[in-house]
Amino acid sequence: MCTTDLNLKETIGENFMSDINIHFSREEFSQRKDRVCASLNEQGLDGLLMFKIEDMYWLTGYDSDGFSIFGTMFIGTNGQLTHLSRMADLGNASYSSICEDVRPAPDSQTVTRAEQVKEMLNSLGMQGKRIGIQVDTMGLTPRLFLQIQSELDGWCKLTIAPDFIRELRLVKSPQELDYLRQAGKIMDIAMEKTIEATFSGAYEGDIYATFYDTLFRLGGDLPAHIPPLGSGKSALNLRYTTKRKHVLENDQITLELGVAYRHYHAASMCVVLTGPEINPRQLSMHETSVIALDAVQSILRAGTTVGEIYDMYKTTLEENGEKNSVLTVCGYTMGAAWPPTWMEQPMIHAGNPVVLEENMCFFTHMILNDRETGLSMAVAEQAIITAGKPEIITNVRRTPIIKD
Repeated sequence: MCTTDLNLKETIGENFMSDINIHFSREEFSQRKDRVCASLNEQGLDGLLMFKIEDMYWLTGYDSDGFSIFGTMFIGTNGQLTHLSRMADLGNASYSSICEDVRPAPDSQTVTRAEQVKEMLNSLGMQGKRIGIQVDTMGLTPRLFLQIQSELDGWCKLTIAPDFIRELRLVKSPQELDYLRQAGKIMDIAMEKTIEATFSGAYEGDIYATFYDTLFRLGGDLPAHIPPLGSGKSALNLRYTTKRKHVLENDQITLELGVAYRHYHAASMCVVLTGPEINPRQLSMHETSVIALDAVQSILRAGTTVGEIYDMYKTTLEENGEKNSVLTVCGYTMGAAWPPTWMEQPMIHAGNPVVLEENMCFFTHMILNDRETGLSMAVAEQAIITAGKPEIITNVRRTPIIKD
């Protein structure tokens, strides 16, 4: 059974609270809150309206996908935390969040969400204050932002806040790194079992089922991104598409899979080839993708800029005759994430000035799609940044994966 492959409790040493389902110590939450409050003071803000679930989770442990409908959290410079949640999310708040001030926001035809936000802020003494609002998030629609902006106009000084909490989250704590490593272990096992289930005649639905069965049996969470998996022409699709089919002889099956553990994500990617005939062009593409991954990982260390990583990727592909396969992005940072995607900034693209620091975590993918021939190849791994060689937490085979 897959459940015997990992002893989860012994591996991560998680034992923080019995009354609230949180996954970090109170001390760590307090340190995070202090860093946010310090940043608010530096920006001259009296508080922040938060709509990004990843930031709420990082600050309080709040665990819900209700953000997609409505939910906000306010933090003041004194450290005051207040949740404003729909009735359907009150259970999640009491189950998972350390925030003690949880306000219901009933669905109503007579009271708008913007009015509910204003009422909360008024009770916290925020009239006339300078309040930041998060806008770079799936948790705030343009319509709701405009409504809040209109409702608070002249009542307080609403300003668009920079995405500073995401930047604070880039360098991971020891506990976060443990969760990422655990996700990586689950990912490696799930990938191998998925490869085993991939062969000529296999149904894509059964391949998906093997992957999801494995991650759940190992204590993993659903990934925030629907993992792309496709054979034949759909092997070139880098996003999920509907309709399952059977794997054919002389086929290609792209597996870009990701799992989460306590919402911290690890991903991996490879292409499985079925015989009996293997296109030599595809073997050459595989060799180049491996060379590129090794080249990128050789500079994946503290002090390197994200743009330099991209330059290494691009140069390596071009030097190996794959100029037409160069993408504008070859990876991104990974951490705790919610749907619709596990991708976060910074992405690895040309000129990105972000400097890697120890205990950041990046997923780097070497994807070669030849649209003229319809052939695809890829290898991808995830790594924790150190002062020297990166700590690889997901591992892919360096030799072509060929199945009968």
